[in-house]
Amino acid sequence: QVQLVESGGGLVQAGGSLRLSCVASGRTFSNYAMGWFRRAPGKEHEFVATITRSGAGTYYADSLKGRFTISRDNAKNTVYLQMNSLKPEDTAVYYCAAAGVGYYTLTKNQYDYNYWGQGTQVTVSS
Repeated sequence: QVQLVESGGGLVQAGGSLRLSCVASGRTFSNYAMGWFRRAPGKEHEFVATITRSGAGTYYADSLKGRFTISRDNAKNTVYLQMNSLKPEDTAVYYCAAAGVGYYTLTKNQYDYNYWGQGTQVTVSS
């Protein structure tokens, strides 16, 4: 089992920034690719970003490239999501997730992720 706990959400004005953190415990963190997803009210789960087990590779939703950055620190069992130039449409609950996939694998498929955090609310005011 892997336990994931997100933090760093909150209320921010449009144009502002937030950094989300997700701390993992349980199994070896570096054995998992990590991803961020979000769910806005009344909408489906949406892929945000993913990072390989080593942190060398990343992949983003096209609409978020250039504004969001995913990173990880395997020594701290933590994955981050830096969010800049936030817009009201970024308002959602953000979830981190762990995927037991190959060393170089990047996946945006939520069904590849075995473990999920409880989510952290991000609200962007206009």
